[in-house]
Amino acid sequence: MALIPLEEPTTRRIPADTFSLFALAFRPFYLLAATLAVVAIPLWVLVFLGVLSTPIPGIWWHAHEMIFGFAAAVIVGFLFTAGRNWTGIDTPAGGQLAGLAALWLAGRLAMAFGSGWWVAAVDVAFLPVAAALLLRVLIKARSWRNYFPGVLPLLLGAANLLFHLAVNSAVNVEPLMGIHIALGLVVVLEIVIGGRVIPMFTFNSMRGIRQWRNARFDLVAALVSGFALMLWATGATGWAGGISLIAALLQVVRWGGWNPWATRNTPLLWILHASYLWIPLGLALLAASQWGLVARSAGVHALAIGATGGLIIGMMTRTALGHTGRMLVAGRLEAFAYGLVQVAAVARVLTVAFIPAAAIGGIHLAATTWALAFALYLWRYTPFLLYARVDGRAG
Repeated sequence: MALIPLEEPTTRRIPADTFSLFALAFRPFYLLAATLAVVAIPLWVLVFLGVLSTPIPGIWWHAHEMIFGFAAAVIVGFLFTAGRNWTGIDTPAGGQLAGLAALWLAGRLAMAFGSGWWVAAVDVAFLPVAAALLLRVLIKARSWRNYFPGVLPLLLGAANLLFHLAVNSAVNVEPLMGIHIALGLVVVLEIVIGGRVIPMFTFNSMRGIRQWRNARFDLVAALVSGFALMLWATGATGWAGGISLIAALLQVVRWGGWNPWATRNTPLLWILHASYLWIPLGLALLAASQWGLVARSAGVHALAIGATGGLIIGMMTRTALGHTGRMLVAGRLEAFAYGLVQVAAVARVLTVAFIPAAAIGGIHLAATTWALAFALYLWRYTPFLLYARVDGRAG
């Protein structure tokens, strides 16, 4: 009797040294974002000191690149990767993903070396293209729950367009309004996604932990916070400060219900809780600035460095570990990097809000600790992002 050959396995192990940068979106975009974080902040300090110059006023370039360059890259990388998990449908990979990364890079180079409408056209293109690619997957899967994250890159793209229209004098608004609207949108995303995953990660890692959560309270907190952020971003003062303060109180109650103290010995968790706390702190500082009590930049940097920077480095490590087949454990290097970002936030916010005489020193300390934190990320995680999963699976 003839032997019937065994059927070959349907899955093939991928060698660990296989170049895999464009296998999933988190890989190129985390790498690009961390590189920008290391390069752009020291350059901004040199611009601030008058050593270098930028085609547009330095504060505009700095704020723009941190939101539409750094944060946007991480958001797109995260959402494309999460979108595949949410829907079971592949998001862009390979050549299409490489092209999207190249479009992001073209925007950074245009903003660094050019000015005018051609720069606007190159820079604005990235977010709408990313939104279209993500929404195509979400709509195909009818993933209604995730439509807001899917639409967010499009909303950020609209804020970026407003920025460029203002810079080129096509509309009579302050260019920073587009930046502030975008920062508000990013914080709303952090409130929505953070409210899903931070307590869930905590509960899953610490079985039996006691938490308080309420879906209606979460919705009210998110809506009030979003309203407060948009009022602030569009220049509302006075009574609008009261809305910001109410939002801060709602967010701190929400955060406290997740039992953050229980995570104090687990770096991969405490960085998320510590960073989320900057959202109510930032909202409270926005209220104070709307009442003329502190400088506007105090609340901006609380939300941009403390909340956004902290959540980004926490999620960049967690998702990179998980999606490359590694244990979800942050070591001493990661914990040190987390601490450096928190020091950057404290230094920048404390000096601008309460010790104006030390503001220059605060800028130098914040820039140094921020750049070092993301340099450590690059040193440890670049090989993880470049090469295949350690377990041989695709992704």
